[in-house]
Amino acid sequence: MGCMRGIILTVTLLTTFTLHAQTMRARIDVSTLGPQVGERVPDFSLPDQDGRVRTLQSIMGSRGAMLVFLRSADW
Repeated sequence: MGCMRGIILTVTLLTTFTLHAQTMRARIDVSTLGPQVGERVPDFSLPDQDGRVRTLQSIMGSRGAMLVFLRSADW
């Protein structure tokens, strides 16, 4: 019975701490990060998923280019 109380107390404390930590985390205004929609991006030189180096000029088409940035949830 005492062991069960200890487990319940530990789980309760961990849950309370986690919830408190999440509410204390500063909110980030993502609209201030990175280039905004319609804004020109600086020239870049980056490897693609196959390891080939791509530049802004190399992906530009006759009507421009659309860059989409995805943030991984696994970081």
